[in-house]
This record gives sequence, C-alpha cells and structure tokens, in this order.
Amino acid sequence: MNVIEQARQAYAPGRNTVQTGRSTEFLLFSQITARLRAASKEGPDNFSALATAIHDNRRLWTILAADVADTGNALPETLRAQIFYLAEFTQVHSRKVLRGLADVSALVDVNAAIMAGLARAESLS
Repeated sequence: MNVIEQARQAYAPGRNTVQTGRSTEFLLFSQITARLRAASKEGPDNFSALATAIHDNRRLWTILAADVADTGNALPETLRAQIFYLAEFTQVHSRKVLRGLADVSALVDVNAAIMAGLARAESLS
C-alpha cells in the first residue's frame, strides 16, 4: 500500500456503527437463516453445509434459551416462555432434518418470524 492510499484510509470517514443487542441478534439470525436456505437448496449433495448451518442455528437457540431461562432476564414472562418453547422446537426439529425426516423450512420460518419481531422492536426504540 502506498502513502497516498494509507492517507486516504487514515482520514476516511469512520465506518464504525453502533450495534444494539437487537441488531446483533438480527444479524446473527439473518446470516444463519441465509445459510440454512442456501444449504437446503443444494439438497443432499452438500449435507455438510446443511449440518453446519443447523449446528450454528442450534447453538444460537441454545444461547437464547439459556438467556431467557435466567431469572434476571427483563423480558416479560410470557415472551420468555415462548422463546424457550421455540428453542426446544428448534432442537427437536433440527434432529429430524438431520435424519432426513423433516424439511428445513420450519426452521427458516421460525427464524424469519424472530427477525421480523426484532426489526419491529428495533424500529420502535
């Protein structure tokens, strides 16, 4: 990199953005959901991509379940219970998808609904 390019980068407007918790969650759901969709379109030829996307989705839902199970969580009790139920559903349905007994579309639909809720909540704050 030459001196002129270094100067341009040094004095370029900042690209740092402030991420809220909701926007970070939305981004994670968006990335994982896109990978689930892409892997499902590839079909059985790329099972490893599907398994990896499902694994990451399950990790995300496990973290959410642990968070809403914490007594210090500020979300309303009903919403916490609903999120916990969705985490359980995601775990069970993921096993069925990996065994070839179910389609990934239910996981995509659940994630899309969560993303819609996160987007609404972010626009209200």
